Amino acid sequence: MTYLRTAQGWMYLAIVMDLHSRRIIGWALSKRMTVQLVERALQMAINLRKPPKGVIFHSDRGSQYTSKCYQALLTKHGFIASMSGKEACLDN
Repeated sequence: MTYLRTAQGWMYLAIVMDLHSRRIIGWALSKRMTVQLVERALQMAINLRKPPKGVIFHSDRGSQYTSKCYQALLTKHGFIASMSGKEACLDN
Protein backbone atom coordinates (compact mmCIF):
# COMPACT_ATOMS: atom_id res chain seq x y z
CA MET A 1 0.00 0.00 0.00
CA THR A 2 1.21 3.47 -0.78
CA TYR A 3 -0.17 6.98 -0.70
CA LEU A 4 -0.45 9.44 -3.57
CA ARG A 5 -0.90 13.19 -3.65
CA THR A 6 -3.80 14.08 -5.96
CA ALA A 7 -5.90 17.12 -6.76
CA GLN A 8 -8.43 15.67 -4.27
CA GLY A 9 -5.81 15.40 -1.52
CA TRP A 10 -3.93 12.34 -0.28
CA MET A 11 -5.24 8.99 -1.51
CA TYR A 12 -4.19 5.45 -0.57
CA LEU A 13 -3.46 2.86 -3.25
CA ALA A 14 -3.46 -0.86 -2.53
CA ILE A 15 -2.16 -3.19 -5.22
CA VAL A 16 -1.81 -6.93 -5.72
CA MET A 17 1.11 -7.96 -7.92
CA ASP A 18 1.70 -11.37 -9.47
CA LEU A 19 5.38 -11.84 -8.64
CA HIS A 20 5.90 -14.31 -11.50
CA SER A 21 4.71 -11.98 -14.27
CA ARG A 22 5.31 -8.74 -12.30
CA ARG A 23 1.83 -7.69 -13.47
CA ILE A 24 -0.56 -5.67 -11.31
CA ILE A 25 -3.65 -7.88 -11.11
CA GLY A 26 -5.65 -5.99 -8.51
CA TRP A 27 -5.82 -2.45 -7.21
CA ALA A 28 -8.05 -0.14 -5.20
CA LEU A 29 -7.91 3.56 -4.32
CA SER A 30 -9.44 5.28 -1.29
CA LYS A 31 -9.19 8.36 0.89
CA ARG A 32 -8.80 6.05 3.90
CA MET A 33 -6.37 3.23 4.63
CA THR A 34 -8.86 0.53 5.62
CA VAL A 35 -9.29 -3.23 5.52
CA GLN A 36 -11.94 -2.73 2.84
CA LEU A 37 -9.35 -1.03 0.62
CA VAL A 38 -7.02 -4.04 0.60
CA GLU A 39 -9.97 -6.45 0.35
CA ARG A 40 -11.16 -4.70 -2.83
CA ALA A 41 -7.69 -4.97 -4.38
CA LEU A 42 -7.49 -8.68 -3.52
CA GLN A 43 -11.02 -9.34 -4.79
CA MET A 44 -10.12 -7.72 -8.13
CA ALA A 45 -7.10 -10.02 -8.40
CA ILE A 46 -9.21 -13.07 -7.56
CA ASN A 47 -11.83 -12.15 -10.16
CA LEU A 48 -9.17 -11.61 -12.84
CA ARG A 49 -7.00 -14.66 -12.21
CA LYS A 50 -9.28 -17.16 -10.41
CA PRO A 51 -6.24 -18.59 -8.61
CA PRO A 52 -6.13 -22.17 -7.30
CA LYS A 53 -5.97 -23.03 -3.62
CA GLY A 54 -2.49 -22.94 -2.17
CA VAL A 55 -1.44 -19.62 -3.71
CA ILE A 56 0.99 -17.78 -1.44
CA PHE A 57 -0.07 -14.21 -0.66
CA HIS A 58 2.75 -12.08 0.75
CA SER A 59 2.25 -8.78 2.55
CA ASP A 60 3.72 -6.68 5.30
CA ARG A 61 2.34 -6.78 8.85
CA GLY A 62 0.08 -3.75 8.47
CA SER A 63 -3.12 -3.81 10.49
CA GLN A 64 -5.19 -4.14 7.32
CA TYR A 65 -3.42 -7.37 6.33
CA THR A 66 -3.39 -8.87 9.81
CA SER A 67 -7.07 -8.16 10.49
CA LYS A 68 -9.42 -11.05 11.12
CA CYS A 69 -11.57 -10.04 8.13
CA TYR A 70 -8.66 -10.04 5.69
CA GLN A 71 -7.22 -13.28 7.04
CA ALA A 72 -10.68 -14.86 6.71
CA LEU A 73 -10.80 -13.78 3.05
CA LEU A 74 -7.43 -15.44 2.41
CA THR A 75 -8.59 -18.61 4.16
CA LYS A 76 -11.90 -18.62 2.25
CA HIS A 77 -9.97 -18.78 -1.04
CA GLY A 78 -7.43 -21.30 0.24
CA PHE A 79 -4.48 -18.89 0.12
CA ILE A 80 -1.39 -19.27 2.27
CA ALA A 81 -0.54 -16.06 4.13
CA SER A 82 3.10 -14.98 4.13
CA MET A 83 4.22 -11.86 5.98
CA SER A 84 7.39 -9.86 6.29
CA GLY A 85 9.42 -10.21 9.44
CA LYS A 86 8.60 -7.89 12.33
CA GLU A 87 10.06 -4.43 11.65
CA ALA A 88 11.75 -5.76 8.47
CA CYS A 89 10.70 -3.36 5.74
CA LEU A 90 13.34 -4.78 3.37
CA ASP A 91 11.52 -8.16 3.33
CA ASN A 92 9.05 -6.68 0.85
